[in-house]
Amino acid sequence: MTSIGIIGAGNIGRAIATTLARKGIAATLSNSRGPETLAELVASLGPSITAGSREEAASKDIVFIAVNWSKLPAAMAGLPNWNGRIVVDTNNPIEAPLFQPADLGGRTSSDVFVEMVPGARVVKAFNHLSAAVLAGDPTSEGGKRVLFYSGDDAAAKAEIGALIDRLGFFGIDLGDLAVGSRLVQFPGGPLPAHNLVKFN
Repeated sequence: MTSIGIIGAGNIGRAIATTLARKGIAATLSNSRGPETLAELVASLGPSITAGSREEAASKDIVFIAVNWSKLPAAMAGLPNWNGRIVVDTNNPIEAPLFQPADLGGRTSSDVFVEMVPGARVVKAFNHLSAAVLAGDPTSEGGKRVLFYSGDDAAAKAEIGALIDRLGFFGIDLGDLAVGSRLVQFPGGPLPAHNLVKFN
């Protein structure tokens, strides 16, 4: 059974945990303040979501990273080499309250992110919808809500694509990270905030 960890318990981290909990999929949720601070949240999400340390979440087979852009280096610091495990980059280079985009020198945020997770197979996904939409029922509009994903490792993408399908979304593979991450990056990409639905 594939294990799942989530680093970051803000709006997007909670939304991902909510989508997993809806299907009874087990995951370990972590934040920077320690698992005891998440007790109330995980209790509200249901029995499949447990609180753990950052290191515990990072040890899973698939790890979602959902941390404010400025706090990413600290959140990733000190973690061991990822040894080919899948890391899902859900991050955007912008954050409240100023919503000023980070200066990446023309690089994509995923290009910068990859350097923070040595040895990981990175898939960009779960970043182009608002937390409220992501946490909602993906079939509420009569079809399947679209989730985009991209990455350079075909097997890793296939695993995330299968998880997206299991969660009730319709996944669309945007290709490799250089192309796909630019399409979904917020701000700047053409796809963020578009709540698209695939009808049969």
